Amino acid sequence: MHLPDEEKRQRIIDPVDRVSEVMFGLLMALTFVGSLSVATAGREDARTMLIAAFGCNLAWGLADAVMYLLRTWTERARNRNLLARLRNGTNPEEGQALIADALPPRIAAAAGSDGLEMLRHRMLEFSGSPVPARLGIDDFKGALGIFLLVVLATFPLVIPFLVTDNTALAIRTSNLVALGMLFACGWFLARHAGGNPWGGGAAIAIVGTALMFAIIALGG
Repeated sequence: MHLPDEEKRQRIIDPVDRVSEVMFGLLMALTFVGSLSVATAGREDARTMLIAAFGCNLAWGLADAVMYLLRTWTERARNRNLLARLRNGTNPEEGQALIADALPPRIAAAAGSDGLEMLRHRMLEFSGSPVPARLGIDDFKGALGIFLLVVLATFPLVIPFLVTDNTALAIRTSNLVALGMLFACGWFLARHAGGNPWGGGAAIAIVGTALMFAIIALGG
């Protein structure tokens, strides 16, 4: 095992997190676009909506970035403590229980006692230095990526309001763009999971639209 390479891979935002952040920013922006009335909204209403949508996604992008750093630090500290406890004289049964707790339940069950014992031995034999729990420059790059994904997800929805003075047309176009983006997110997630991309895209588009209306109804 090469520790630096593994740590570098862990710092990369995985595909599911990327799509999830885009969807989150998209839904936040959609709540503002969805609050406009096609029949009565004017240019001033649209301008106010654009400012509010950007402000909301800037705030939530910052919050998500901070939570990403907190999650990264917590997971790294937990892994470091697991290795330290294994090295500090735990018996085989205790060591296997610690490793099983750190794994998804189905994987731990599939590994069985023999697989868990093999993992315990490999971890004890690992000669690398303990991984520091502190955050590094790559972690902050990942947090910046999270922030940008949430904020940039706003742009496709607001472009129609910037290119036409017809507010009703802009609202309808923005909604169509949002549906297309939700479909693309679902398509990518389903393909990544090995499922039916078209079915996944349609499901996410429907669920995302329902979530938008629910958020608006609840005052979001």
